[in-house]
Amino acid sequence: MNLHMNRRAITLSLATAAALLAAGCAQAPIGLGADRPPIVFVHGNGDSAALWHTSVWRWESNGWPRERLFAVNMPYPLARDDDTQAQVGRSSTADQRRHLAAEVDRVLAATGAKQVVLMANSRGGNAIRDCIANGGCAGKVSHAILGGTPNHGVWANPGFRPNNEFNGTGPFLSALNAPKGPNGDEVTPGLKWMTIRSDNNDKFAQPDGVWIGARGTPTNVTAEGPALKGAQNVVLPARDHREVSYHAEAFAQAWGFVTGRAPATAAITPEARVTLDGLVTGFTAAGATNLPLPGAQLAVYAVDAATGERRGPALLTKTVGEDGRWGPLVTDSRTALEFELSAQGFATAHLYRAPFARSSSLVHLRPERLAPADAQAGAMVRFVRPRGYFGLPRDTVLLDGATAPGIPPGVAGVASSQLKLPDGPARAVVGEFRSGTINERVVGRTWPAAAQRVTVLELHE
Repeated sequence: MNLHMNRRAITLSLATAAALLAAGCAQAPIGLGADRPPIVFVHGNGDSAALWHTSVWRWESNGWPRERLFAVNMPYPLARDDDTQAQVGRSSTADQRRHLAAEVDRVLAATGAKQVVLMANSRGGNAIRDCIANGGCAGKVSHAILGGTPNHGVWANPGFRPNNEFNGTGPFLSALNAPKGPNGDEVTPGLKWMTIRSDNNDKFAQPDGVWIGARGTPTNVTAEGPALKGAQNVVLPARDHREVSYHAEAFAQAWGFVTGRAPATAAITPEARVTLDGLVTGFTAAGATNLPLPGAQLAVYAVDAATGERRGPALLTKTVGEDGRWGPLVTDSRTALEFELSAQGFATAHLYRAPFARSSSLVHLRPERLAPADAQAGAMVRFVRPRGYFGLPRDTVLLDGATAPGIPPGVAGVASSQLKLPDGPARAVVGEFRSGTINERVVGRTWPAAAQRVTVLELHE
C-alpha cells in the first residue's frame, strides 16, 4: 500500500491550490501557530466520521494541531424518506442541524476559539448550510467547504418524494437556496463559502435517474448542481462524489481556501509510533447507525502484509463497553493489521487494513451481515473503498487477481465489490486499487462462510 503521493502528484495538487490563490478567492493568510481555527468535518448520508481520517492526516502533516481537528459522528446518518415524517433509525434535517450546532459549541468551548471552519461531504453540507442559516451557527463559522453537496438536489421534481431532503424543488433546499442580499446569493452572508464538485463523475449530480433507481427518468439536475451562487465554486475533473471531499486534491483546495497559501505537501507524513482507537457501531432495521454497540468482541492482530497471516498472538482483545470505544492500540506505521470483530446477530468480520501511517481516533468499525445465500459459498470476500468509488475504466480494481466483480463502467458509483470463492483451504486473497497516483494493496485471508465469517479488505485512500 502506498499512502504517499509521488512528486508529480504533489506538484499537481499544489499547483491547483496555487491557482486558487492566484484567483484571489482566499483572504489574508491565517497564522501558523496556535491561533489556527478548529476544523470540524461533517460526513455524508449513511457514513461516519471514520471517512475523514486520511483528511485529518493531511492537515496534521502540514502542521495543523491534532487537537484542533474534529470529526462529527451523526448518530443516525441516514436521511428520512420524507423529512416531515418520523422514521425509525433515520434523521431529519432538524436532527442533523441540532447535532452539528451542539458540536460547534462544544468545539468552541473546548478550544477557546471564536470561530470554526466547517468542511463537509454530501449530506453533511446540508447540515452546515442549515446550521448557519437557521441553527445558531452564524457568526461561529469563518469558512464553510462543501464537497459534493447536492445543493440543488439529487433530483428536482415536485412529483417525486416532494418532501425529501434531496429534492431540489422541496421545501428544505428551496428555502436554503432562496436569494439573499443585493446579488441574490444562495449562501448565507457573513463567512467564506467554497463548493467542490466533479465535472461529470458525481453519481448524485447526473441528468438521468439511474443512481436513484429511476433509469431513463430526467432528474432535472446537472453536474453543476453542487455549485452555489456567492461561493467560490471549484471543479475537480474526474473526481467522484466522495473524492471531491476526501481526495488529496480536495485537501489542497480546502487548505488554500482556509490559509491563503498552498500546503507544503499533499502527502501523508508517517509517524513512527501510531496509536489507534475508534468506535464499534451497528445497524437498525433502517440501516447503519453511529451508536455504540456494547458487547461486541474485538481482537486485533499484526499480519504479514504479503500473505495476511497472523504474526503472533493478538495485540489487543476487548469486549466493547457502553461507550463503544475499542482501543487504544499502540503500533507502528509499518505493520498491517487484522481486526476480528464479532457481535450477537452478526457475522464475524475479519477486517484487513494496510499499515496506518499516523495515529487516529477515527478507526470506526461495524460488524458484517451475511445473506443466507452467501453462507453457501466456501468463502466471502468484500473489497471496499469508503473514501471514494470504484470507476471503470478510470481505475484498475483487482480482487484475487482478476477485475473486481460488480463494478459497472462509466460514472464511478460503487464503493464495494464482493467475491464468492469455492470451498478450499485458507489462503491469501489480494485487493489492488490503482487510480492516477494512488496505488494501494491490501492482503487478507479467506475464512469459511459456513461458519458465518467474512473477509473484508478495506482501502485507506
